[in-house]
Amino acid sequence: MGDETDIETDAIDPTFAEELLSVCRTTVGDELRSITYFDDEVVDQVYLRSDLDRTADLVGFAEHERRGFHSQSAYRNTQLGEYQATIRMFENGYLTRIIRGPHGVWVTTDDMSIDRFKELTTALESVLDRYADEAAGSGDGPD
Repeated sequence: MGDETDIETDAIDPTFAEELLSVCRTTVGDELRSITYFDDEVVDQVYLRSDLDRTADLVGFAEHERRGFHSQSAYRNTQLGEYQATIRMFENGYLTRIIRGPHGVWVTTDDMSIDRFKELTTALESVLDRYADEAAGSGDGPD
């Protein structure tokens, strides 16, 4: 891929961070802008493309995206099916938030097809599910 900046993470397991990065790179390709992990207490930027500045207010973003932990219940038992992800459109790109259990990730991208957003969601759900116990504080990562 093009210019990339891998960020050292302190808050999450390095293997988990690498898996998030690998899944996003594979699914999104060159359109990947950034990856940020969050839970109720932690926000950790896993990746930032090198042509972007570190000016985003990650704590502010996280406070907003954490509302998803509670708002998911509003969509239960609808004819739409189970909640999978939120996609936000901005002038210069997209933010996709995926929450599974006690934690989530938001990924920013350049423009891409809706099918790629669906693929990204499915791939990240799988990774987040495997690390849900660790995020909940049990200390048990995937086997």
